[in-house]
Amino acid sequence: MAGGGDPDERSRTVRGAHEEFVTGGRMSAQVRAVVADSWRRSAAALPAADFLAPVELTGAALEEYRGAHPLASVMPLFRELLGTIADDGAHLLAVCDASGRMLWVEGHRGVRSRAEAMNFVAGARWDERHAGTNAPGTALALDHAVQIFATEHYNRAVQPWTCAAAPVHDPRTGRLLGAVDLTGGDHLAAPHSLALVRATALAAEARLAQEEDRGTGKGEGKGNAYAHRLTALGQDEAVLTTADGGRIRLGRRHSEIVVLLAGHPEGLTGDQLAAALYGDRPVPPVTLRAELSRLRRLVGPLLASRPYRLHEPVETDFARVERELEAGDVRGALRAYGGPLLPSSEAPGVCRVRRLVEARLRRAVLSGGDAWALQLWADSRWGEEDLEVWERLLAALPVSAPQRAGVAEEARRLREAYAPVLRTGGATSAQRPRL
Repeated sequence: MAGGGDPDERSRTVRGAHEEFVTGGRMSAQVRAVVADSWRRSAAALPAADFLAPVELTGAALEEYRGAHPLASVMPLFRELLGTIADDGAHLLAVCDASGRMLWVEGHRGVRSRAEAMNFVAGARWDERHAGTNAPGTALALDHAVQIFATEHYNRAVQPWTCAAAPVHDPRTGRLLGAVDLTGGDHLAAPHSLALVRATALAAEARLAQEEDRGTGKGEGKGNAYAHRLTALGQDEAVLTTADGGRIRLGRRHSEIVVLLAGHPEGLTGDQLAAALYGDRPVPPVTLRAELSRLRRLVGPLLASRPYRLHEPVETDFARVERELEAGDVRGALRAYGGPLLPSSEAPGVCRVRRLVEARLRRAVLSGGDAWALQLWADSRWGEEDLEVWERLLAALPVSAPQRAGVAEEARRLREAYAPVLRTGGATSAQRPRL
């Protein structure tokens, strides 16, 4: 809120606009665009504007889940940067995962007690689909920092609160890990609150990068086998991190070429590379040579020829998933998996690797029967419509699990949606690896 603004007046104005929207569907010009869009998404997903966010994890299941989460390692940093502010200023520090599930909610005891009445607690789901417009949920939906003031919340039960949140990413892969949030009263409705959580998220990403460097032995004289790293899961344009720390964002065709060459350290002939890129399409040889020439201007001597190959080893995120699976660490593989490999690519060689990695990981998740792994897959963009995983998750959960009712409802919804195909004995895309 702008400096000098009256929070009570602003709250009344937005409350009136909220009532107009939830009762008649009319969106007032007084509502910020970011909030208006979130209200529309919330209205499409939720039956009413008065509800409690569902609590999905409690007790030992919650402890196990958050203990294994990548953000657990930077929780001391969050407490150092925001914990004292939360305690002293009657605020709450909250950290959630990428699906909006609260991992930690800490801070002033009295404020925490009031927040419990609306299920703002560890283990509850606060993404927009389950909790409506709110700072952590909307920050995840938009993948950028956001502040939600009082009556801008879609859920009336949350409208006494103001919050600011920023997403946190894996610095190596760019994958969204979750969000950090500061929640409290109207006094949080100022630019410095948003700047504070944004700076905290950046500090967490820097700390995660340091941990990654230590894990690979970088800078410690241990002779890291991989001088360069390639991130290509879940994004159409891969990022090449060079040995000197430089970052090169590759175009789509160059991303495909580097992915293919990284998977063939022995190299590929021009004909082999052309077949992997273009398939049976008749493409003049000069087209591939031109692409390789432009790529060489970007990566320099890393690209060698006769045959085409990468002159130095390149660690890829999809190879890391494979290594975790070979080691029997399904959870580690899931944490490393940022999504389908170059998802928009139609290059036959890339499609083949994409199918193999996803199919193997999915099989490991299904066969392992680990509720944590099944939940993580079901929460993802690529697993949210996967009927077989939802049904396996339902079977893996104990009868007393608080999220069981929600999982059962989602499995029922998907089974009804796929009923016509299932009746004819066909297989839905949700029951097999994505093709």
